[in-house]
Amino acid sequence: MKTVEPVKFYHLTQRPLVDTLRLLVEKSRGAGWRVAIRGTDRGALEALDHALWQGPEDSFLPHGLAGGAHDAEQPVLLGIDAANVNGAQCVMAVHSAEVGADDVAAMERVFILFDGYDEEALTHARGQWKALTAAGIPTQYWSEESGRWELKREA
Repeated sequence: MKTVEPVKFYHLTQRPLVDTLRLLVEKSRGAGWRVAIRGTDRGALEALDHALWQGPEDSFLPHGLAGGAHDAEQPVLLGIDAANVNGAQCVMAVHSAEVGADDVAAMERVFILFDGYDEEALTHARGQWKALTAAGIPTQYWSEESGRWELKREA
């Protein structure tokens, strides 16, 4: 029986979403995982796609935006649909995208990233935390309030 890894909640207050995503995606790819970045708005995902392409030259991050001819081949795929088109082992939820117990059971790792200055995003993240912990799924809350990522709470 597979051990369920904790869902990692990342409370963004210091760094932009794209920088944190780049860090987490690089670590996930280093573990050999394909990644699905799940959002809720096509326009916001397009902006994120563009920002990821603008990264430093020494940290090229191959990825694609869902809806293309080669979605299944993408090591990192940004999309709205919860379908695991690229065979991801890791999902990163942004812009208040939903993650459920089934997603956690199917993945090696799940990240939920949320903007600490957006009240709707905070409310959504709190709801996700409550729903996942009520389902018996371990969770971790990571904060960057000190300037570096620190584990602040586990359930």
